[in-house]
Order: sequence, then structure tokens, then C-alpha cells
Amino acid sequence: MTPEDIIKRYYEEESELYTLLLTHSISVATKALEIVRMHPEWKLDENFIREAALLHDIGIYQTNAPEIHCFGKYPYICHGYLGAELLRNEGLEFHARVCERHTGSGITRESILRNRLPLPARDMLPETLEEKIICFTDKFYSKSHPDKVKTVEQIRKSLARYGEDTLTRWDEMIQLFYE
Repeated sequence: MTPEDIIKRYYEEESELYTLLLTHSISVATKALEIVRMHPEWKLDENFIREAALLHDIGIYQTNAPEIHCFGKYPYICHGYLGAELLRNEGLEFHARVCERHTGSGITRESILRNRLPLPARDMLPETLEEKIICFTDKFYSKSHPDKVKTVEQIRKSLARYGEDTLTRWDEMIQLFYE
């Protein structure tokens, strides 16, 4: 079963949300694959990167974000772990980990508890190169403005409100993928 088939299981094909999700996810996948191809020494699985990038936001339809055509009951920040649950039910554990760990530059258990986030109290930090690449490339593309690509500095500025640990992880990704 392809990622597109899985997405169609949860999304109405002709809906605005389906189009928005695919547009965003294809942009993320394209940028992720560019990074992978710049680093053949990492020997990463391009097919997995493509699939995981296409599926990383599959849980958004369950959230309440009307500005991007999501009319679910959960806060938007929950889309990663909700999507991970869907992908685990599909038997896609490694894809689910990407889904769960891509929000911000990852979210720590400490941050979840300190900020009383409506998330399971556990670390959701990207660990593998694949998880980090998709987490990183996701930040360049907003679903509310799918036609625009954010700059590294714009992303850094938007992540700053989440604390120094978030910025440190972002800066580590910049060094890994851009320098």
C-alpha cells in the first residue's frame, strides 16, 4: 500500500484539506530528498524518506484548525501523536515515529509537563537522521501559506518562543543539514 493510498483512507480526495496536505507533504518530501542526495555517505533509504514525509501530517484532520480546513476535536499540536497512532494501526512503526517526533524541533517530556501541553507525557524528539531530516524540512513549509518557503531565520524566530532547548535542537539541525 502506498502513502497516497493510506492518505485516501482518511481524507476525502477532492477536499481542500486533502489538496493542502498533499501539497505540503510533497514539498517536505522534495526538500528531504534533496538533503539525502547531498549526503550519499549516510546511505539512507530514499523510499522510506519519501513515504514518511508524505505521511508525517496524516493526523491533522483530527485537529481543530479551521484556517487550514481541519474540523476535528483536538488541538493542532496533537496532530503528530494522533497521526502516529493511525500509522501504528497500519503497521508502520518507523513512519509513526517520524510523525510523532516532527513537531517543532521535537518536544521534550519536560516541556510537555511545564507548559501543560495536551500531549502524552513523553519525549517526542527526532532521534534518527530520517526523523531529523523530515522534522527539519517540514519547518520550511506552512500549511496556511503553501506557496511560500520560509527562510532559516524566519523559522528560528518562530521557534524561539518555545525556549532555548528548541532553538538548540534547530541550530544542531542547521549545522547537520546546511553547513
